[in-house]
Amino acid sequence: MSTQNNGIRAKVQKFGSNLSGMVMPNIGAFIAWGLITALFIPDGWIPNENMASLVDPMIKYLLPLLIGFTGGRIVYDIRGGVVGATATMGVIVGADQPMFLGAMIMGPLAGYLMKKIDDLFQAKIRQGFEMLYNNFSAGILAAILAMIAVAGIGPLVSGLTNALAKGVEAIVNAGLLPLTSIILEPAKTLFLNNAINHGILTPLGTEQSLETGKSILFLLEANPGPGLGILLAFAFFGKGVSKASAPGAAIIQFLGGIHEIYFPYILMKPTLIIAAIFGGMSGIFTLQLFDAGLRAAASPGSIFAVIAMTPGNLNSYIGVILSVLIAAAVSFAIASFILKTSKGGEEDLTASTEKMEAMKGKKSSVSSSLTGDKEADNGETPVKETAEVNKIIFACDAGMGSSAMGASLLKNKFKKSGIDIDVTNKAINEIPEDADIIITQKTLTDRAKAKRPDAEHISVDNFLNSPRYDELVERLKD
Repeated sequence: MSTQNNGIRAKVQKFGSNLSGMVMPNIGAFIAWGLITALFIPDGWIPNENMASLVDPMIKYLLPLLIGFTGGRIVYDIRGGVVGATATMGVIVGADQPMFLGAMIMGPLAGYLMKKIDDLFQAKIRQGFEMLYNNFSAGILAAILAMIAVAGIGPLVSGLTNALAKGVEAIVNAGLLPLTSIILEPAKTLFLNNAINHGILTPLGTEQSLETGKSILFLLEANPGPGLGILLAFAFFGKGVSKASAPGAAIIQFLGGIHEIYFPYILMKPTLIIAAIFGGMSGIFTLQLFDAGLRAAASPGSIFAVIAMTPGNLNSYIGVILSVLIAAAVSFAIASFILKTSKGGEEDLTASTEKMEAMKGKKSSVSSSLTGDKEADNGETPVKETAEVNKIIFACDAGMGSSAMGASLLKNKFKKSGIDIDVTNKAINEIPEDADIIITQKTLTDRAKAKRPDAEHISVDNFLNSPRYDELVERLKD
């Protein structure tokens, strides 16, 4: 049953990763649009009619085309990206609103169809006619998809987008938006945070921001308050490794915006999800009370990014800042109560797990997640010899946050030990074929193995605090 659940979770994570993978690489463009909007529209910080003329074309054409290109590229590299962007142009023309959802459909669909057509015909093309086939097959498919999108898919997706927008509006008007934390916070701790924020909330929030100048949706997942409160509770009332590591984690989470860093703390004591839920609910309620939101996506979810994307009026600043502070205070209070009243601490949990393993006579499959001890390799992947290791990849869902910190940590260890091996971070969907060792968090390891089964896979609980790094350093030194 556990294996089945892991398979389902891996599939959900993969789907969510594909959604967020179309938006995450383009967040810079979303932020550029948000800054231009905040600066130059009539009620912006420095109104300028000429500069403000960028706002409409960027949201209607640039952002959907980037999403469509990225979606096609994920499925079938640059060739799929070009066809995906062209097909996306069809839904843009066929609708009267920004087509983020349309781009998320047409981009991957175009890449998939291009791949299937190439599988059928590419091997049959005579030598010397490859370029002719490549250019015309892509051009013909792109033209057909663009025309279909204008005639049918654009209006269909436009209707679906309107329905979703009205659904969100109804939830907001009914005062039920805080209840979304019951779904959002548990989903985040399963490493679906990027999928939710960038795959769903950012596109919907951007369209809402175009109409009203701000959107509360940008802060449903990105609010750093709930995570900060939980980490501060560990800093004051935790024990052992969790207490020692929590202050540094709080700085990275709140200032750096890397929310993944507090997820292992919740996974270590699952009842803390209650603190995250009520912290998130209180933050959303505060935003509703002040009718506050952000102009564009705050990515990463740092307090600096949140403030930078806040509309330039006093009411918005008060509402946004209070939403973060109140969310942190509520999650801190509840997490502190849970940590102080729960039976046994981290040390007791470690001892009981070791005792359980002694009674069973074998290593428990979940012991590492309980004890924070060495994460055991399950032996399903090859162990590379030192001479075979030229590239080590840290992979996470988006390839930007927690994996970047883990890669930086291992680079420093290698540098001190005189090990000259390339270490970098990537999204799971973009793990290169020449990766020799792939390091992932435990919940993502199955997906990484499916992507590169021939590599050595190392599974860790926490990118910032794993004994596997020192083991790897010693192994590669020898």
